Amino acid sequence: MSRMFNRIFVTGGAGYVGSRLVPQLLSSGYKVTVYDILYFGSEFLPKNDPNLRVIEGDIRNTVKLGAALEGHDAVVHLACISNDASFELDENLSTSVNYDAFEPMVLAAKKAGIKRFVYASSSSVYGVSDKPDVTEDHPLVPLTLYNKYKGLCEPLLRKHTDEKFIGVTFRPATVCGYAPRQRLDLSVNILTNHAVNNNKITVFGGSQLRPNLHIQDYIEAVQLFLAAPDEKISNEIFNVGYQNMSIMDIAELARKVVLQEYPDRKDIEIATMPTADIRSYHINSDKIYRLLGYRPRHTIEDAVRELCQAFKAGKLPNSMNDDFYFNVRRLTRLKAA
Repeated sequence: MSRMFNRIFVTGGAGYVGSRLVPQLLSSGYKVTVYDILYFGSEFLPKNDPNLRVIEGDIRNTVKLGAALEGHDAVVHLACISNDASFELDENLSTSVNYDAFEPMVLAAKKAGIKRFVYASSSSVYGVSDKPDVTEDHPLVPLTLYNKYKGLCEPLLRKHTDEKFIGVTFRPATVCGYAPRQRLDLSVNILTNHAVNNNKITVFGGSQLRPNLHIQDYIEAVQLFLAAPDEKISNEIFNVGYQNMSIMDIAELARKVVLQEYPDRKDIEIATMPTADIRSYHINSDKIYRLLGYRPRHTIEDAVRELCQAFKAGKLPNSMNDDFYFNVRRLTRLKAA
């Protein structure tokens, strides 16, 4: 698809997804501004690229945000206190960033002349469902404040869209794979890290179904939302997931791939523990294929293999202890508020 826009504004662009998305947007010919509070720094971003601008900023500072938005064509909104476990942190932090700041940001974007607003919600908004296929019209059953707020922000975007300010929401599955600002607190990535560096995988529960999405497919979906015609995406909500697998099946797949990548290993132990985290759902992503012709191409196995290559290349040092890889640990240490 050809580019409709030139200047893209990415909130949270120095996060896990952003650290892989931003270089690819630049290589596609976009000029990119990253607006991020930089809890994890920004040295992994390609700052020598003249088409990249990095602004250290808080999305709750609507005046600074509004000024920074001027001159851009589209927003990709990734910034949030991310993942369910992050709500072990100060509730006010998560509430103010993930919910209170959202509508003022949408209004600031509209005022600044933004033409398209791409909102990354989450497939965790579905909570627990025993339906064999959870489509976009399934009721939202939030189990935590994270997925409650992700869902509550969706109608706030639709409230302000019009023919000159197009909004689209997508609900990505749990992301996996390698990125320069790696996260190792997401299911596939956790299991792979432990298989490689601990020679043991501990599975909490195991029967819960979780939809997964390779980070590269997430990025390609974002690029599609930036390039698709207005009428195909305006006020639409899209599930974006690929393989729905149980946690235990993911663990067994991680063990298999790691043993292939490290042929000197004899075996990797899988232990099980009870869990209170009962989130379980099987999402259906047919709509994005039906309307936009999009299908993910990268498997969980690809993600595990990619992480093994990153470990072998020394790209993920001290992966069990460095809080760079763990959102809650880093934010707790920084006393983020």
